[in-house]
Amino acid sequence: MENIGIGIVYLLIGLVASCVGAISGLGGGVIIKPVLDFFGNYDLATIGILSSCTVFSMAIVSLAKKFMSKSVIFEYKKLFALSIGAILGGFLGKYLFDIFEHTIPINIAKIIQSVSLALLMFIILLFNIFKSKIKTFHVSNIIICLIAGIIMGAVSAFLGIGGGPVNVALIIILFSCNSKEAAIYSIFTIFFSQISTLGSTLFTTGFGAYDLSVVPYMIVGGISGGFIGEKIGKKLKNNQVDKLFSIIMVVVIVLNVINVLKVILNYLETV
Repeated sequence: MENIGIGIVYLLIGLVASCVGAISGLGGGVIIKPVLDFFGNYDLATIGILSSCTVFSMAIVSLAKKFMSKSVIFEYKKLFALSIGAILGGFLGKYLFDIFEHTIPINIAKIIQSVSLALLMFIILLFNIFKSKIKTFHVSNIIICLIAGIIMGAVSAFLGIGGGPVNVALIIILFSCNSKEAAIYSIFTIFFSQISTLGSTLFTTGFGAYDLSVVPYMIVGGISGGFIGEKIGKKLKNNQVDKLFSIIMVVVIVLNVINVLKVILNYLETV
């Protein structure tokens, strides 16, 4: 019964994070990563795998629903370049994370990841608040789209967040689209970056090296969140998606600050 209770907690984490991620293009990983860090039950690498599995399942559902509805017109040239870039970036980010994890003491690594994530979310929060004053472009150059995809995929894999907030901000700047359109393209890049992250794990360490006992619960949460989020997203206006985006950024920043303080306090107790 205790194991089932723990599983339900992780299912709810996956559900809420994926629901919000499907609506706003955040992907869910940006919420899952600091929440699992806060619980402290898993190491950084395992958290990255749990996050990737959940986000990947959400992205499959969300994209399948969008294709089936035929309500969205995609610019496939841009989409293809972003997707290829996200795959390459995913491999790059996973490679850099493996080096990072094995060369830096665990407490320092956790602090670096949490501080980096908090700072990144603060910058993106400022962007979301002041984006009406920021110059945007109508990029169609394949090389620029490819580079943007690499950046998104690398950040996604290295920080274990799915890359959503970075994706949305970059896509709005590059393509001058609104929040709901950016969310769709973001989920595409999340889907492909997670393929490369999970694929590189499969063909290197394998999944047997990680404690993935709660992953079925989180995948169910990711799939459910993808369905629910896609339905809710259709009913929301752009300004409502913007508000949700900003609220999640604030929550993520606060969670990461708390995680940094926890690591520092735990270290001081052992000194």
